[in-house]
Amino acid sequence: MINEFRNIAQQVLSKVSHASSDSERLLELRTAVSEISPNERAFLRKIFAQLLDAVVKNGASDIEIGGVGTVDKVWLRINGTKIPVDKLPTFSIDESTLLIFSILSQNQQTELLEKRNLDFSYSYLNNESGNEQRFRADVYFELGTVALNLRAISNEIRSLDSLGFHKFAVDKMYHENTKYGLSLITGITGSGKSSTLDSVIDYHNRTVNTHIIIIASPVEFIHKSKKSIVRHREVGSDVLSFSRGVIEAMRQDPDIVVIGEMRDPDTILASLEVADTGHKVFSTLHTSSAAESIDRILAEVDKRDIDRVRHRLADVLVSVVSQKLVPGISGGRHLVKEVMLMTPGIKAAIKNNNIGEIYMMINQSRDLGMNTLEQDLLRLYAERKISKETAVTFSNNRQFMVQMINRSIN
Repeated sequence: MINEFRNIAQQVLSKVSHASSDSERLLELRTAVSEISPNERAFLRKIFAQLLDAVVKNGASDIEIGGVGTVDKVWLRINGTKIPVDKLPTFSIDESTLLIFSILSQNQQTELLEKRNLDFSYSYLNNESGNEQRFRADVYFELGTVALNLRAISNEIRSLDSLGFHKFAVDKMYHENTKYGLSLITGITGSGKSSTLDSVIDYHNRTVNTHIIIIASPVEFIHKSKKSIVRHREVGSDVLSFSRGVIEAMRQDPDIVVIGEMRDPDTILASLEVADTGHKVFSTLHTSSAAESIDRILAEVDKRDIDRVRHRLADVLVSVVSQKLVPGISGGRHLVKEVMLMTPGIKAAIKNNNIGEIYMMINQSRDLGMNTLEQDLLRLYAERKISKETAVTFSNNRQFMVQMINRSIN
């Protein structure tokens, strides 16, 4: 099959001028791709599907295709480590660009060339399992070349009970117990934020009659309505932006609004307003601790609005979960998390701009359902699930982590 691919690629690429600039070559390649036959396009997608088969077969989370940095190889992230896969075919930059363009619609190609980036969801049928596999995809430019990352979206949702949250933490996130307010799930890229958020959504969907509106870019896991009615709105196709989606949601009679990411001031302010008007709001941030999440939100807004936003945030915030995935001694990865639940003391610390006091408040509130990241790392270390080196490396406060481990040994 790879030889047939090379023949098609050679025919298409023969129409592209080597003397053109990068931008001109991409426009010519786009035109050449649009002229291939339906059978040839189907074949290119079949080749692409074989690459995705390797993701499923190897239990990988991500695949990288194209661009200068791949040095013509296909790369997978397996158990948190990104590696080139020698058993898969190599593709020149032009060949990988041809593959990438073959899975994009004309409108998507236009958006990519205009904005130099494209987020979308992609799905294909895995022949071995017979199941549809969804991916979150991002196409971007690297030194004038086109690169693609796809992240596999799990077809199964872990139950919220299996994630090890204290009952009080679940109560704060659960609509039946806490009817309104903002709950954040934060972490670095690849920390499992979306999976945890899907577990929370699924928990509501199975147990309570609510209307849930999910605003995402792109939509990843699709929840089939059960006890709740679940709406999915994808930024770019169903709604123009996160902030517009949040504002529009207020006119759509929701109980719960799920915002894929609070990535700009307009979305942050709209989210706080929705939470303040009696709705349950869930969202994510790229931060590694509860205190950092609060600082990040305040840093995003205009300085003239900081005091007002700080007080509103203190009033509507109900919980923050900051998580990481850490390598285990026996392989695989373990979820480790910091959990902050709103108390009068934490609310006062936010309003009085004493964010630095929050860590110790969490550290001293395990009986209230809270724990720091370091306390959760220490738990995994005590259970012999992770090494001392892993606990220290993935902690937010390494010196404190070492002290905790030494005290536990002594």
